[in-house]
Amino acid sequence: MIFGIGNDIIEVKRIEQSIGKNIRLLHKLFTENERKYCDGKKNNNVRFQCYAARFAAKEAFFKALGTGYRYGMEFTEIEVFNNKLGKPCIYTSGKVLEFVTKNKISKIHLSISHVKDTATAFVVLEK
Repeated sequence: MIFGIGNDIIEVKRIEQSIGKNIRLLHKLFTENERKYCDGKKNNNVRFQCYAARFAAKEAFFKALGTGYRYGMEFTEIEVFNNKLGKPCIYTSGKVLEFVTKNKISKIHLSISHVKDTATAFVVLEK
């Protein structure tokens, strides 16, 4: 049974400018693993596409929860990673994990995509 769906789209330049103005934003929005993955990209535009896609995934996830960014949940409690085959996945922790567990969400489906100027994500949560 579907618990919720969410999608988000963001301009890559917006993420690049936001991080450029406030480097601490990287630590507020992205886990250490996400930062290592994105910063490992040699091309600066691809680096920010990577960050934008992960931000869009987190926004889409919050939309799918139906809560938005509330109840003490943190962006770093949602980690986007790629499995062995390269498929994007979401790992939850903290208050986000508590909410997921309490609501018996059993599966998280994530699709992300990015091009030069934009990144998008789509999340489906199943019970």
